[in-house]
Amino acid sequence: MKYEPIKEKVSSLMGQSPVMRRLLYSFLGIIFLREWHVKRALREIMKGRDAVEVLDAGSGFGQYSYYCASKLDAKVFGVDINKSEVEKCNRFAQKMNLLDLSFAAADLEKLALTKKFDVIVSVDVMEHIRDDVKVFKNFSQVIRDGGSLLISTPSNFGGSDVHDHDEHSFIDEHFREGYSAEDITRKLGEAGLHVERLQYTYGKAGSWYWKLAIKLPVMMLNKSIALMVLLPFYYIVALPFSLAFMAVDYFFPPAKGSGLLIVARK
Repeated sequence: MKYEPIKEKVSSLMGQSPVMRRLLYSFLGIIFLREWHVKRALREIMKGRDAVEVLDAGSGFGQYSYYCASKLDAKVFGVDINKSEVEKCNRFAQKMNLLDLSFAAADLEKLALTKKFDVIVSVDVMEHIRDDVKVFKNFSQVIRDGGSLLISTPSNFGGSDVHDHDEHSFIDEHFREGYSAEDITRKLGEAGLHVERLQYTYGKAGSWYWKLAIKLPVMMLNKSIALMVLLPFYYIVALPFSLAFMAVDYFFPPAKGSGLLIVARK
């Protein structure tokens, strides 16, 4: 299942104007459980801090960068390997007159920044990267002492929709299917980053949400992007059930789940 081409097509259709891009961000903020968890963690990390400088490592559509800049009053620098998306994000920031929001193309395995940051956020990135230890060390180099790293990534408990050794990832672009708590804690520690919080997400309720709100629509769009016209009607029916499952996962953190949310400190 190819997920990145779908993202590219959605960005091309909805990301060309500020109004459409804000609508895209709002839609993602509603239907992605991951955003609920990540944004809550960002609010907690930045609470009581002034003049926070954030690196969005693997910024993608730029929704987390925009959230930090517009809602949390942070100065944000987003980097992503996708040059086309970086250009769209920069145009959006300029048209919105967001002077504290900018983006650049960069490979996280070769990240070379002289500037340091108070917070690094990396969402749906590490599962795509071969040399994750190198990236963690690069993060450590650009985090100020006392700064925080927030990572959201699949776990080894059904992450990437893989539940046994014979299954392959629902998303073909993933390099690894998921981390164990011990593995990612060890790798971050080797980079000089101490894990302060490790929380599972996407438990049983989150798994049902994922299938209903994300997996089935993506499978449909893989057949034909023209089926996007049917999505509003699909979500009219599916969204109330999806939101209920999301709320359970959000308010009652599962003991185990297919997602991991990690906060580490230097």
